[in-house]
Amino acid sequence: MKVVLFLHLLLGDNQNSTSSSLTQISLADYSDTGISVANKVLPSIVGIKVEYAVNSLFSRNGSTASAEGSGIIISEDGYILTNNHIVNTSSNASYYEVSQATKVIVYLYNDKTEYEATIVGTDEQTDLAVIKINKTGLSAAELGNSDDVKVGEFSMAIGNPLGLQSSVTGGMISAVNRTVTDTDGKTFTLIQTDAAINSGNSGGALVNAEGKVIGINTLKLSGTGIEGMGFAIPINSTIDIYEQLIQYNKVKRPYIGINGIDLDEKTAEYNKLVVGIYVKSVEDFSAAQKADIRNGDVIIEADGTKVTTMDELNSIKNKHKIGEDMTLKVNRKGEEITITITLAEQP
Repeated sequence: MKVVLFLHLLLGDNQNSTSSSLTQISLADYSDTGISVANKVLPSIVGIKVEYAVNSLFSRNGSTASAEGSGIIISEDGYILTNNHIVNTSSNASYYEVSQATKVIVYLYNDKTEYEATIVGTDEQTDLAVIKINKTGLSAAELGNSDDVKVGEFSMAIGNPLGLQSSVTGGMISAVNRTVTDTDGKTFTLIQTDAAINSGNSGGALVNAEGKVIGINTLKLSGTGIEGMGFAIPINSTIDIYEQLIQYNKVKRPYIGINGIDLDEKTAEYNKLVVGIYVKSVEDFSAAQKADIRNGDVIIEADGTKVTTMDELNSIKNKHKIGEDMTLKVNRKGEEITITITLAEQP
């Protein structure tokens, strides 16, 4: 039986008016969309199992631990995009130490074979990583345009939640350009969705109604009273990153070379300074040192745009390439000075 959802819309505000319109929306069409998307994308999503070495006060010889995640095939010859925190997580406590991944296993869709993967490159800043298996003829995912994502549109999360490989969950896009800070204090600009994302979904795909990848599932909010708040890295922001990871095994970024403190109006007034970024220290041999930026300078503009935080400064800096010039305006003991800095590669 075809299921039909009836949506009644009352027209007009005249009390004597009984005019109304009736719109029919077929739930069968929605179901067909989900089936089509799942069939298209599932062969491009992998399960990932990672083994770690754990050393503790209670085990002289050490022991092993494992974790699971997901990944997206980005080339037919075995390159897979995933999250950095899946394959490159290490932690320390007073009584134990967890190493970086010692072994990475990949599981393909409808294939029980275990494929051992090598870690090609990782980037902690964007929480992205690329791994590779020795296999060709894989189904690479089709990438969408995350800049075109609209609030309210269909979305599907595909991955390996809780070790249940090739699971799909559906929902909609809840928000775009959502600023989220993780438990390590790193801030990301993400797509928000209410498609269920659970442990193990990290590194999997968020896709649209055309079966195109629009995001990399990366985290969710959890706790009492929180439900349906998952987040994905926009796919457009990953392309340059994974291309560099494949080419250089790392991400090459432009670099200024300062440690700065954000000065708001209250802090600036208290210290008899101006609003901007206080240069606490300049790193030796850095681009900043070569351009004669000094301790105590307050950066107030970058490329003609006012800046008040290190995040704003870095956002402008990251639009440049290594070797390009960037113009900074600083306040030095009450005098405004314009400085041109040639950006170096971040060490």
